[in-house]
Amino acid sequence: MFAGIGRSSVRHPWLTILGWLVAAVALTVFAPQFKSSADQADFLPGHYESLQVADLQERSFPQQERPAATAVFRREDGGVLTAGDKADVVRVTDGLDRAGVELVESVKTGPQAVSPNGKIALASIVSTVDDHQDPELLDAVKELRERVGPLVAGTDLHVGLTGAAASALDTRESSGDTDAMITMATLTLIVILLLVIFRSPLIALLPVLIISVVYVVASGLIATAAELVGLTADSSVSSILIVVLFGVGTDYILFLVFRWREQLRAGQEPKAAMEEAVARVGETVASAAGAVIVAFLALLLSSLGMLRAMGPALAISVAVTLVAALTLVPAVFSLLGTRAFWPSKAWRTAPRNELADRTGAVIARRPGTVAAASGAVLAALALGVLSFNPVFDSGSSLPDDLESVRASKEMQRGFAAGQTDPVWVLVEEEDGGTLSTGALTAYAEELRGVEGVGQVAPAVTNASGDVAQIAVVLAHPPTSERAIELVGGQLRDTAHEAAPEGTRALVGGPTGVLADIQAAVNRDYSLVFPAAGLAIMVILGLLLRSAVAPWFLMLAVALGFGATLGSTVWLFQDLKGESGLLFTLPVIVYLFVVAIGTDYNILMVARLREETRSGVDPREAVYRAVARSAPTIGAAAIILAGTFGVLLLAESTMLQQMGFAVAFGILLTAFVMALLLVPAVTSLLGDRVWWPGERRRRAAATVPPPAPDEQSAVGASTDR
Repeated sequence: MFAGIGRSSVRHPWLTILGWLVAAVALTVFAPQFKSSADQADFLPGHYESLQVADLQERSFPQQERPAATAVFRREDGGVLTAGDKADVVRVTDGLDRAGVELVESVKTGPQAVSPNGKIALASIVSTVDDHQDPELLDAVKELRERVGPLVAGTDLHVGLTGAAASALDTRESSGDTDAMITMATLTLIVILLLVIFRSPLIALLPVLIISVVYVVASGLIATAAELVGLTADSSVSSILIVVLFGVGTDYILFLVFRWREQLRAGQEPKAAMEEAVARVGETVASAAGAVIVAFLALLLSSLGMLRAMGPALAISVAVTLVAALTLVPAVFSLLGTRAFWPSKAWRTAPRNELADRTGAVIARRPGTVAAASGAVLAALALGVLSFNPVFDSGSSLPDDLESVRASKEMQRGFAAGQTDPVWVLVEEEDGGTLSTGALTAYAEELRGVEGVGQVAPAVTNASGDVAQIAVVLAHPPTSERAIELVGGQLRDTAHEAAPEGTRALVGGPTGVLADIQAAVNRDYSLVFPAAGLAIMVILGLLLRSAVAPWFLMLAVALGFGATLGSTVWLFQDLKGESGLLFTLPVIVYLFVVAIGTDYNILMVARLREETRSGVDPREAVYRAVARSAPTIGAAAIILAGTFGVLLLAESTMLQQMGFAVAFGILLTAFVMALLLVPAVTSLLGDRVWWPGERRRRAAATVPPPAPDEQSAVGASTDR
């Protein structure tokens, strides 16, 4: 099959390239815009309690105004607001209210909006739309920020806008800058590394151009698929998509170009060499991509919409990259021929690689020592997992210098920790009657007795009298771990148990959403991880025709996962002093490190099988496989880790954590697992690794070891 694909692309290069360009243009013109959201509630299924609260609240209290944003006033010197300051607050608020900003229904304040300590005053910004992520509403908040400056000029006041819409605006603008920065850093890194490896400007630039076309096609397909099934992705998916496409795409191009260069060195003509390269490396690359795709698709089992949307999006991107690697890349390079390597002539002769030779020799001589040492390193790093503390508020990853973040912190200087986002407790009469005022008062007292609850407002009943809502202010910040545990545990338990007879009680609000997300993530850990691991094992078994190899490979990858997450915990929690890591990080690390990192294991084991089939004994096969694979695996891993590593340049803590974890995990997978642990264990197991598939054919005579300069450029192809 792969021979036919390579032959078709090489013999009809212009038609292949034209097809890709037409697809890119058509998707750019006709594909819908990809929708994203930063609101955690958008990603929960409707059966979670916090969403039931929101639905009941909307039906029972439609007249209740929920501010889209809040203006936070304070004195420049941080002191108590004077009578003149309060008058200025009213004047500025009236000025914003009369400004006629589109989608802004009202901007209002009052004496009750001044904090108990007198240092902070608030003004509520109410919009005419319920969706606080609406792009036009975000533009309205941006206009309000521009208008408020002249209004406070000449006063002693400082004003900042925060709240849902203001945070969404800051996220959108920060993400736009981050995407541009990540794109430029990724492209620069890839070009420099390829230039160092091949010493050819054409080969350094061509992958970037090819993957840019792939990016356009993949983005259009993802947006179209999302529109058809109604998926909304997290606002960070665009940054992840960039590094996945350019990182994985560059890897697959490297695998193919290295094999093409090897065939050229063997004396084949460029077109014939490319056909042979696709035929030989196609199965391995397709298997590696398949492992990544099924791991991403396992996210469809998640109960979080953000992960369900991310999974198919990334799976589509990898699938498009695979097709491009097997069609577009051969077409482009077959047209260029050996001119692609200009001005370097190094492609004509195989270089010496003493480090790879020595590594292979050490593993072949002392596989037990190497396996124990590499396994011990991974196990030691994995100990950091014991300190892992998940953080469930994605807004906490926003840079501290954003206006919404600063204003939110300033607001907490004057109001109780949970004042800004109270927990809502709703009580609904189940038999169609009306609620008793006395019962509601007694119920509120029960809630007030829960440890960690600061204030409980009197119950407010709807027009029909069958639903009441109670605002509960916590003593802890709404997004803190203690608040989430309280709402998801004791507060909900008390609210349910103490509900008046004949009623049902529901607990929601922003903290309730986070508590439900925590429950959803714990459920996903126990489902997505095993499903992804099982799918990857099936692919490994089919590729290697073995029932043994997939088991020890997945055990090795699991150890690598623990080492990756543990190292990230030590860096960000212990060294940088952050409160915790983003709650989705274990899922992201598992899928990226297990799936993408498994590429290198597949390449190594496929080369081990190839050498074993040649008739040499297992240790000789290990020596040859490591010596010939190390250059390619090392180069590919450095490029892929580098593309994820550029996420460390982002201002978002979430992206920084993700960038380090995936980049470091890939390096561990390549240099510790694929090049040390896997071949060492394979040597120890011997022929048993390939059971019940084809066992090695013993050679009648000893096969001499490869010459030092006999390096294979692709490392892990599977000869037919």
